[in-house]
Amino acid sequence: MTGFPRYAIYFAAGSDSAITRFGAELLGYDAYTGHELPFPADALHVAPDWRDVTGDPRKYGFHATLKAPIALASGKSEAELMAACAAFAAKARPIPAIRPVVDSISGFIAVIPAEPVDALQEFAADCVREFDSFRPPLTAEDRARRKPDKLSERQRDYLDRWGYPYVMEEFRFHMTLTGRLDAERRGPILEMLRDRFAALKVDTLEIDRIALFRQDDAKVRFRIIDEWKLAR
Repeated sequence: MTGFPRYAIYFAAGSDSAITRFGAELLGYDAYTGHELPFPADALHVAPDWRDVTGDPRKYGFHATLKAPIALASGKSEAELMAACAAFAAKARPIPAIRPVVDSISGFIAVIPAEPVDALQEFAADCVREFDSFRPPLTAEDRARRKPDKLSERQRDYLDRWGYPYVMEEFRFHMTLTGRLDAERRGPILEMLRDRFAALKVDTLEIDRIALFRQDDAKVRFRIIDEWKLAR
């Protein structure tokens, strides 16, 4: 079984960001503070079981995955990982920016880019490569948990090489708001979420930082322990 604590390098938009508040309120959890939040009334009106609808993404907090959750490899420490995050963020680079929209992706609803952004794909790939030395070897149990028989050949190759199948060309930036929903349920929930997001009037979202999330054990949620702005 995967060891603990687990760490993940995610994008989170900043504690004072309107998008962060939007996601935290809908998930009922703020990964910056670790506090639970009451669900919005309009979400409960559309889906009285909103707690269940958002159960899976709530475990992780509102984020976009850059380096999927890992336990630390033997000989690696949290302090070393934090130092590596700081060094990575300090390297000057183009800052990717997206036009964020709320849409369905693989059956769940998320904030995603309205169109592909090459710089974002390159940035995400850099994160996968840069932090891979902190990842322990993939165990047979963890590999089986990813259901490799349901993955494409390229995704299986990436799983074996990087410990996670949805990297490089398979990466899709998404900040998840719900679990998977059938088409009938998805429609009214998607409409409500789009209305709420439109009220933010956020036309551009810069992917301008990385955040280190930690999960101390299987019974608790991930929480942000630090974040670093990217050098331009």
